[in-house]
Amino acid sequence: MRPEIRAMVTGLPREPGVYRFRDERGRVLYVGRATELRSRVGSYWGELHGRRHLRRMVAAVVRIEAVTCASVHEAAWLERNLLEESLPRWNRTRGGQEVPAYLRLDGRPATPGLRLTHDAGQAVAGVRVFGPYLGGARARLAVGALHRLHPLAYATTALTGAERDLAAQRGVTAADREELVAALVAVLQRDPVAVAAARHKLETVRDRAAGSLAFELAGRVQEELAALAWITAPQQVTTLEPGDYAVQGWSDGWLVSFAVRDGRVRSWSQRRSAQPRPALPEAWAGFAQRNAELAATLARLSA
Repeated sequence: MRPEIRAMVTGLPREPGVYRFRDERGRVLYVGRATELRSRVGSYWGELHGRRHLRRMVAAVVRIEAVTCASVHEAAWLERNLLEESLPRWNRTRGGQEVPAYLRLDGRPATPGLRLTHDAGQAVAGVRVFGPYLGGARARLAVGALHRLHPLAYATTALTGAERDLAAQRGVTAADREELVAALVAVLQRDPVAVAAARHKLETVRDRAAGSLAFELAGRVQEELAALAWITAPQQVTTLEPGDYAVQGWSDGWLVSFAVRDGRVRSWSQRRSAQPRPALPEAWAGFAQRNAELAATLARLSA
């Protein structure tokens, strides 16, 4: 590993994010995502194992750029959005392998429940849509976890005889519908108290199952815990909120810009700039500033 490359790798944070490699002509060679940027990027200058086809690319890398994200889920979305817009030579897939999913929370008396869908659909009175999330399997497990905790589907006015028995076992009636809807909304809106309470209840179910030697159930609940963590992780680079605007951060002579179109971060650029740009939407302040600082750090280390 060349000294300047080693310096840039060392300068990367141990946080989730997206990285890209450029060659001596400034061309983007590859875009990837990482659970931990420093170790993931550094691995390209190791054995490569199943990625040996990338050796030629690695030899051409002269600059490393990176964006830190608030979660691995956010990094996954940012990588997907960038690759949908532009596919560098060494990337193989435009977008990603995970399937986008949404959760539809139906609070209507006759059809209450939380259901997975792959289309946000049209607005319907009494129905709220959350997401999008990456990974249909994860989202389905999260639905199972939330039904285990807040069985809204049983709080309906249209139960069959067998369903009434199940509802009675869970202690749920139609009168509980609004309370269950509110509990689910709190979790899906990432309220920290609600999320922590949900995790604690699932951990209790898991530990009780393991203590009773019901290892299959314990394993299932552990998967549900991971799925719940995935969908409640902070991420703002892909939302249902419409909007087109630029997000910019400046640090030590470097301007980093992200173009948001229709609620998604679609592009990422950085360049030298003598003056900071105008203020950006407040919700993006932390994201923009920390990534401008990272861009300035990596640029200094590559010199």
